[in-house]
Amino acid sequence: MMLLKNIQEWTLLLVIFGFTALIGNWAGYEIMPLTALPGMITLILICLAGFILRELIPVNFPSIAYISLIGVLVSMPWMPGSEKIVEWTSQVELLALATPILAYAGIAIGRSWTDFVKLGWKTIVVASLVMLGTFIGSALIAEIILRFQGII
Repeated sequence: MMLLKNIQEWTLLLVIFGFTALIGNWAGYEIMPLTALPGMITLILICLAGFILRELIPVNFPSIAYISLIGVLVSMPWMPGSEKIVEWTSQVELLALATPILAYAGIAIGRSWTDFVKLGWKTIVVASLVMLGTFIGSALIAEIILRFQGII
C-alpha cells in the first residue's frame, strides 16, 4: 500500500517536471511540446521504473543508479525498440530537463531557510567565496582556451 502511495507521488512530481521541461524545451529550443511528448513520457517511465526498483530490491543502491542502468539498457542498439526510444528522447534537451529540477532545489532550500540561517554568517561568506572562486576560475580557463584557439 505504501509503495502505491509513493508511485502516485513520484508520478505526480515527474509529470509536473515533465510538463515544465516541455515548456522550457519549446521556449528555449523551439521544439514543439507534442514533438517532445513521446520522449518525455519515455523519460518519465524510465525514472518511475528506477524508483520502483529502488523500493523492491533490498540492496542499498541509489535510485539514480537504477534509472541510469534502465536508460542505458533500453537505448542499447540490440534492444528492441531502442531506435524509437533514442529518436523520441533526442527531442528533449538536457537543459530543458535541468531547469525545473534546479528550480525545485531552490524552492527546497528556500523552504528550509531557517535551517540555512542557523548555520550562521560564516556559511554565507564561505558559500559566496566558493561561488566567486568558481566564477573567476571558469572565466580564467575560458580566457586561456579562447586565446589559445585564437578566437579572442
